Amino acid sequence: MSRHLPPAAAVVAIGANLGDTARAIDDAVRALQALPLTGRVSASDAIETVAVRLDGPDPDAPRYRNAVALVETRLGPSVLLAELHRIEAEHGRVRRERWGDRTLDLDLIAYGDVRSAAPALLLPHPRAYERRFVLEPWLRVDPEARIPGRGTVAEALRRL
Repeated sequence: MSRHLPPAAAVVAIGANLGDTARAIDDAVRALQALPLTGRVSASDAIETVAVRLDGPDPDAPRYRNAVALVETRLGPSVLLAELHRIEAEHGRVRRERWGDRTLDLDLIAYGDVRSAAPALLLPHPRAYERRFVLEPWLRVDPEARIPGRGTVAEALRRL
């Protein structure tokens, strides 16, 4: 007898600032829709933002296109994260520089109410509540969204 996880609502931030960013985001949404044990995927419209580096905004870098997808899935959070990394790699993502330019960036922001402090799986994403490029598109696709342990996305966005 096989056991399946109940469906979970995962939040995936999607970003790109190299190449055809609009196509990269569209491709990423299609790849999320094609994941096994995954149902509905709802994506926000993309917004354009300035690149952010470790030392702050970088107006000289290529601008980012950012969106958020809500993913209903039975994949566990670690499996989903591995799939996100696979999709990034298929789109030419190379992990050389932290917070560097990228062809595609997929971040697992939240997975239901799961909280994890494991280094390989931090949930919810530890900086999501302070990133306008995550919060704005997330609020557009889910006006009632909550960040586990942090309150509503709308409140977090107002605080920025």
